[in-house]
Amino acid sequence: MKNFWGFVNTVIEEADILLLLLDARMVEQTRNKEVEDKVQIAGKTSIYVITKSDLVGKAEAEKWKKLLKPCVFVSAKEFRGLGRLREKILIEAKRMGKEFVTVGVLGYPNVGKSSLINALKGKHSASTSSLPGHTKGVQMIRAGKIMLLDTPGVIPYLEKSGLGHSLIGAVDYNKVKDPCSLVAEAMRLFPGRIEAFYGVEQSEDKQGTIEEIALKRKLLMKAGVPDVQRAARLVLKDWQADKIK
Repeated sequence: MKNFWGFVNTVIEEADILLLLLDARMVEQTRNKEVEDKVQIAGKTSIYVITKSDLVGKAEAEKWKKLLKPCVFVSAKEFRGLGRLREKILIEAKRMGKEFVTVGVLGYPNVGKSSLINALKGKHSASTSSLPGHTKGVQMIRAGKIMLLDTPGVIPYLEKSGLGHSLIGAVDYNKVKDPCSLVAEAMRLFPGRIEAFYGVEQSEDKQGTIEEIALKRKLLMKAGVPDVQRAARLVLKDWQADKIK
């Protein structure tokens, strides 16, 4: 973790502009206040970049555009919002009197940093993976007049959000200690979303719903008993892979 913060401090120091990446499905949960404070103290220009915008509706996007400024919604998968983001970066560069600008990319593990960089670059440059902690050090990638600095994802020292970290993929679904409790909490936080994806009825009995998912996906133990642990990990895996909208 100390090495991660060393990378972040280096990027904040070297960058002219910082992109603060957030997951569109969990914007507030993926805000990193420690990093935001560091950027503000350093007096650096920052832009909130809300990734995976293809996974949320327009109403949700408009809500956050009013709360976070400046803010750009993007989808690296569908190449949406990238021109708008590039334009904002170059406007800031011009304001600074810079022909070339260095841009740091900061955010949680698995929030989409490397995918965004690849989309801006226009070809595969930064290594990507659905597993948290895939990026091991600062990578420098040039995209025209923009030099992008990619960093490993960082979990704040003061934060202990099991649900948030599990859903965004900051914690590998295989390493979650109590997947059933987390999935039940996610069902309460996002009513109907998980149930619709697996084709099961919405119910107040979240444990029963997980059992239904296990039965539907044929995740069974001896004597046909639903394997709720495997089913809950499947839900976390599919969420981390951006399958559940």
